[in-house]
Amino acid sequence: MTRSDKQPPMKQGSPHDFQTDDKMPVDILSKYLNKEGVIWECAAGKGLMADNFRNNDFKVIETDLLTGQDFLMYNQPDCDVIITNPPFDLKNQFIERAYIIGKPFAFLLPLTTFEGKQRQPFFKEFGLQVIFLPRRVNFITPSGLGGGAWFATAWFTNWLNLPKDLIFESET
Repeated sequence: MTRSDKQPPMKQGSPHDFQTDDKMPVDILSKYLNKEGVIWECAAGKGLMADNFRNNDFKVIETDLLTGQDFLMYNQPDCDVIITNPPFDLKNQFIERAYIIGKPFAFLLPLTTFEGKQRQPFFKEFGLQVIFLPRRVNFITPSGLGGGAWFATAWFTNWLNLPKDLIFESET
């Protein structure tokens, strides 16, 4: 099946339609993942990030809210790690759900995620490890064009057993 056969119907201009096609964040995170594990990309959208993980020889299960598989309510598939770029306006709910599920996770989120009364209690209680990226991510925007984000992002993770809580990566 080709990627065009799997593309979900996207709402033009939706905040859910910022697709992660940039390979840099996937390449960086891949160094810290077990190649034998299965990734659940739970907000896959058009599947661009999932394809980048597959290109790095990972097994990936894709689900998405826009295809009727809402991460916040969907029974989790058999996976080893949850990885996604959550919809911006649902990031609080995604973080909470990931901590409740209790599986290792990595979410590509804006650095402003450190702010907020709702997120900080989870980080404090359950822990957080962060992989800072060397540059801003180029997302495919709702207009269909790619472009550098106007905000810095990082991988917000837990239970990946990273060597340090804060990792500052450089582009290879």
